[in-house]
Amino acid sequence: METPKYQRILLKISGEALAGEARTGLDFQILNTVAQAIGDCVKAGAQVAMVVGAGNFWRGVRNGEGKIERTRSDYMGMLGTTMNALALCDVLEQHGVPAVVQNALDIQKVSEPYNRVNAVNHLKKGTVVIFAGGSGCPFFSTDTAAALRAAEIGADAILLAKNIDGVYDADPAKVPTAKKFDRISYNEVLARGLGVMDTTATALAMDNHIPVLVFALKDPANIKRVLMGEEIGTYVGTDV
Repeated sequence: METPKYQRILLKISGEALAGEARTGLDFQILNTVAQAIGDCVKAGAQVAMVVGAGNFWRGVRNGEGKIERTRSDYMGMLGTTMNALALCDVLEQHGVPAVVQNALDIQKVSEPYNRVNAVNHLKKGTVVIFAGGSGCPFFSTDTAAALRAAEIGADAILLAKNIDGVYDADPAKVPTAKKFDRISYNEVLARGLGVMDTTATALAMDNHIPVLVFALKDPANIKRVLMGEEIGTYVGTDV
């Protein structure tokens, strides 16, 4: 059997990606195909941790700005990530993939409290660990939570599954001539202000030498392709 290029990964999926064309709520056809792809990664021998966003339910800055106090709005987003994490956990289990939700928030009736040692032990046993609640702190995005958890668990790479198939020098939806990068350095991402992740998340990944692989979730099989080393999407790192 072919060996994965990355043995332990942190997969970040946006909430919007889980909503599909409806752009809100959950598209269970997408959840099922994502769960199947993650199961294939586990069968290949990879250890898979996940962070999921909450944009399909609530985006604190966009939805709450001027209406709700910022910290409370951000906590609402953290609750949204918990909803997505619980849905993913359930669908993974339906596919026979062991999974557990660890939460930065204290919601022990539905999730374990976040604990790095326990998370690593779960991963070593082949259990998918879904980190909910972001970082547990307002003013920090789920991108930053993904970079933080990846550093804490010693992930070999961050797989950033988005609605776009890589990193471009401009918004391809607005600029038809936008150029896609196959490989790009963290420094160039920061210098150009490219929206791969927010600047805090990018700097955290760079400081800890964790490559970020950006690809489209439109075909969930891309998750395993990237894991195995296939060059799709965009590679962001220091060794460019």
